Parts: sequence; C-alpha cells; structure tokens
Amino acid sequence: MYAIMGVTGQIGGVVARTLLAARQPVRAVVRDAGKGQAWADRGCEVALATIEDAVSLAAAFQGTEGVFVLVPPNFDPRPEFPEAQAIGVALRSALEAARPDRVVYLSTIGAQAGQPNLLSQHTIIERALGGLSGSTTFLRPAWFMENCRWDVAPAREQGVIPSFLQPLDKPVPMVATTDIGKLAAALLQEPWSGHRVVELEGPQRVAPNEIAAAFTRLLGKSVRMEAVSRESWEALFRSQGMKNPLPRMQMLDGFNEGWIEFENGDAGSRKGSVDLDVVLRELIEESDAH
Repeated sequence: MYAIMGVTGQIGGVVARTLLAARQPVRAVVRDAGKGQAWADRGCEVALATIEDAVSLAAAFQGTEGVFVLVPPNFDPRPEFPEAQAIGVALRSALEAARPDRVVYLSTIGAQAGQPNLLSQHTIIERALGGLSGSTTFLRPAWFMENCRWDVAPAREQGVIPSFLQPLDKPVPMVATTDIGKLAAALLQEPWSGHRVVELEGPQRVAPNEIAAAFTRLLGKSVRMEAVSRESWEALFRSQGMKNPLPRMQMLDGFNEGWIEFENGDAGSRKGSVDLDVVLRELIEESDAH
C-alpha cells in the first residue's frame, strides 16, 4: 500500500495514477472527503488528514510500504517560517508513529542553500525528517514549467510577458510536473536504505527569452519577455496582497544570482523527458477551455 498526499493536485495526481497503472494499491490522503470520492471511484482507499495534525497523518500512513509527502505551497509565510516548523514537527511525529518502509518527500532545488528565501520552508522540513529511522528520499525538482500558467494571458493579450527571472537570456533549471510525479512513483517502488537526495530537471535548461520564443511558435504571434525591475518587486507583491514578500524576493534573487542550484549541479541531476513546448501547449489548451 502506498499513501499519497496531494492527490488532488498536479504532482500527487500523477504519482497516484502512475502507481494505479502499475497495479499498485493506493491510499489517497485528502483533507476533504468530497475530493476523495473521485479516487475512491478509481479503486483507492481514502484517508482524511490535515498537514498540521500528526494523529490524522499517522493514521493515514499506517500499514503502508511507502508514503509520498507533499506539503501545500505557502507563498506568503510569516517571518521565521513558523508554519513550516509546525508541519515538520507533525510530519516527523506521524512518520515515526506509522513507520512506513519508505518515504519520498517532495522538496525543492536549492533546499541546501544557506541564504534564507521562500524555499527555506523545505530546508526546515528536510531537517525535521532527516533523522527518521526508515528509508527517506528528498526529491528536489527544479522550477516548475507549469509556473508559465500565469504567462498565457499576457502572452496572448499583450504579446509581452513580465519576467522576474533575469537576465532574460540566463538558462534556468526547469521541469514538468508530469516528470516529477512519474519519478516519485518510481522512487517509492525502489528498494533503498538510509537517506538520499534525488535532484530532477527537464531535458534542457530554459531561459526566459526561450519561453517567449515558444509562445511565439505556439500562439502564432510575436511574444517577448520584459524584465520587471527589482526595485518594483516589493510594492508590486504587496499590492497583490502579500504581507511578507521578502522570502519570495529572496528566492527570485537566488535563481537569478545562481545560488539556488542543485547540490551536485547540472551534471548531478536526473533529467526528465517532457519539454517546454509540451507543457505550454497544455497550458494554452487549458486556458482555451476556461
């Protein structure tokens, strides 16, 4: 039995579907019973749990061979990341109680970085899970290609995409969520012992200007990137409702300055197979459907 968190999202859904296709039993861990019904209809067990509640998590993880741990993103955490601190404590307590054979935790590129930034939430949770007695994998994927979802409307309507990733010709490690989910499902089924880090990016690194060129091809109209000045970020993010924009700004600085990178660099990461055009085509079709 494999317990999968985040099944209602992109990556958790891919993990669960991949395991089901391999005829493996899946327990879908959801916060809302209504959202679990679709997975029950697919033949999954359904367990109700919330990320902050160690008791419900332990029950959801009980009797499993492997657990896929996915923490909901928090783009506007409070200073010092108390939310991540609490989640780390709850997850460790639940996993120590349930003692699954294997754990795959969805972390992030740059989790080893010393400088504070938005991704430090994963650093904190990795630290909390680092001493577990079972077999643990920290899966650290690159920047999600699906973040381009927010670029579809400006590309289509103005032909100009605002870019926080800069310089515009600097290649950034990116990966499709499909590749992440498929690798996570494979890792759950692998025998290993102890603790390991697995880093994942797509077939090639992608510069912001290459995203614009891909939209130009797919939309059949000229699209270009425009760098958003660093001085304007804080006011812009606050105008969008963020209370503590500094971690997000620090994360963007990390990608732009190169200190958010894989621990073992480009050569040490595994490579997915889904390229940018495939993801952008899906995002455009999704936009059309809405």
